[in-house]
Amino acid sequence: MDPTIYDADTIEHYNRFFGFETRHPLVEIVHFDRSESQPAYRMSFGFYALFLKKTKGCLIDYGRTKYDFDDETVVSFAPGQTVGIQQIGGGPAPEAVGLLFHPDYLHRTALGESIRQYTFFSYASNEALHLSAEERCVLEDYMHKIESELQRPADRFSKALVVSNIEILLNYCMRFYERQFVTREHLNLDVLARFESLLDEYLYSGLAVERGVPTVRYFADKICLSPNYFGDLVKAGTGRTAQEYIRLKMFDAAKEWLLDPAKNLKQIAEELGFSHPQHFSRMFRRQTGMTPSEYSRKLRGR
Repeated sequence: MDPTIYDADTIEHYNRFFGFETRHPLVEIVHFDRSESQPAYRMSFGFYALFLKKTKGCLIDYGRTKYDFDDETVVSFAPGQTVGIQQIGGGPAPEAVGLLFHPDYLHRTALGESIRQYTFFSYASNEALHLSAEERCVLEDYMHKIESELQRPADRFSKALVVSNIEILLNYCMRFYERQFVTREHLNLDVLARFESLLDEYLYSGLAVERGVPTVRYFADKICLSPNYFGDLVKAGTGRTAQEYIRLKMFDAAKEWLLDPAKNLKQIAEELGFSHPQHFSRMFRRQTGMTPSEYSRKLRGR
């Protein structure tokens, strides 16, 4: 690993970096106040982390993207992600509270089986969650419940209570993200319009011949969003997943080209990015309920 990156593969390693006490090796609530300061660092996470930022004061660098982590926002990271943090200016450190939990803590729990549904962990710096004052209070309340339970002597109910409160907190975050999709509808429509334009360009300019069948990641990268956030935004705006929308547009083009006597099945498959016509035929039938030949004969009245 790059020596400039601090490897926080455990919560204990994370706490050691900041000088925090480790009360539980697999789950923790941490507090950053204005007396604590790490002006700039890069860190690789080995656990899930969700931070509620209360004041302005730092930039987050995730991959090729920089995000201004303003006040009243939440940002989340998943195991394996590397993040750079830089304090803005020479003022005091920003205030924040963080929930840290290791995947091992979720073993044999319902949350462990469903954790992948919380796609905001993959958004990282691409899209922070912006909170109202009421929403911030809700998240702070569950952070407090988790911390209070961790401070109690452990008994047979402790883990179940902590995990259930983490799950409720994550569900609230999902609700608030969906609210954010709605309140930022005009921005979402801009993204959807660009997606449709890029998809048309991909299909009708020969890009598919060169690059193959279009993928969600290709368009997410072009629009500078993570694939998960891009996918959720498309679903919120169209009612379809990004992959479903891509396939719909692909086979709309295929239907158009099947009526062109100058194009044969092999040419149409290649123009959609398929290496083998048989693969295109199978997907076309799955999408439409007919083979390309059956569809063509039906429309021509034969």
